Amino acid sequence: MTAEERARDIALLVLDVDGVLTDGGLYYDDRGRISKRFHVQDGLGIKMAQSAGLECAVVTGLNSPAVAARVGELGIVEYHPGHTHKSPIIREICLRKNLELTQVAYLGDDWVDAAAMRLVGLPMAVVNAQPEIKALATWVSTVPGGHGAARETIAFILQAQGKYAALWEKWLHAD
Repeated sequence: MTAEERARDIALLVLDVDGVLTDGGLYYDDRGRISKRFHVQDGLGIKMAQSAGLECAVVTGLNSPAVAARVGELGIVEYHPGHTHKSPIIREICLRKNLELTQVAYLGDDWVDAAAMRLVGLPMAVVNAQPEIKALATWVSTVPGGHGAARETIAFILQAQGKYAALWEKWLHAD
């Protein structure tokens, strides 16, 4: 089955953070506090997904106030920080939402994402992912993590579901 065929059934997109929603860099200030850079196009992509009925979840190995703030700003309810073993979280979300694993896509970049990618119906990777992760992916973005890869991923899924054009028309005539 092609990535486009698999994307038609996706109801939940699970996103990693570091290297996917961010560029993977850890920016330390002079007090040792970490900040992260997010791309606004990814944020709009998540809002597009939500308005089209595609739920987004964030499962990440780290626990960061910056990520919590961004996730809250985007209205992502399924936020699960501090989980390097992501498959149990994905299974639990599916159980609560009565979803099959074939209805789940996962966007990752590094080895910590491997088990989750093997679990879901549509494993996806950012173009700058580790080679082993790209090998597990059914679809790979053309832009790197933290630079609009989540937006590109969401656009791909919504196009496969036939929802993208209607969203564009809505934005085109928003005034």
